[in-house]
Amino acid sequence: MKHQLEVLETRLKNSESRVKESETRLKNSETRLKNSENQITELKNKETPMVVFSAAIGGSGAIGPFNKDTTLIYKTVKTNIGNAYNQLTGIFTAPVKGMYYFTFFYHAGGAHDVVLLLMRNNQEVAQASDHDTSSDGADNGGNAVFLQLQRGDQVYVRMHANSHVWQDDSRTTFSGFLVGHV
Repeated sequence: MKHQLEVLETRLKNSESRVKESETRLKNSETRLKNSENQITELKNKETPMVVFSAAIGGSGAIGPFNKDTTLIYKTVKTNIGNAYNQLTGIFTAPVKGMYYFTFFYHAGGAHDVVLLLMRNNQEVAQASDHDTSSDGADNGGNAVFLQLQRGDQVYVRMHANSHVWQDDSRTTFSGFLVGHV
């Protein structure tokens, strides 16, 4: 009986040791799993979504001059990966925080002023312009800028009152893309 008790105690101690070893392995596995989950989350956060758009005014003839400042609506969308450009409003809305690059170009007749402003959240960040002349049949111009945007920031082109541009599918354009996260 005493011998059986000693054997049972030995077995119990061995079982307790195995349970402790299993608990240690389980804790180590849980730690590795948590570290892996954290690494996956970091990688997902570092992934840069593709955001690229390019659009032209579309149509034919002059737009403007108007008696008030007007947001230009670029209806002919060439590319809109990420769907951040709205062809109904002419407004690009940043889907993620990051560094973006924007360009805008115009073609216009020389008889009227041209003043285009690249706007971020109702603040001017770049301008392209030309004055009217009787000897100049056409004007072309543009500008480009890098902007650090927060998610939800809006970028668009505003035409000054008494300005005009020419609309077609290739000359008066607005484009931009996400360079990367910052």
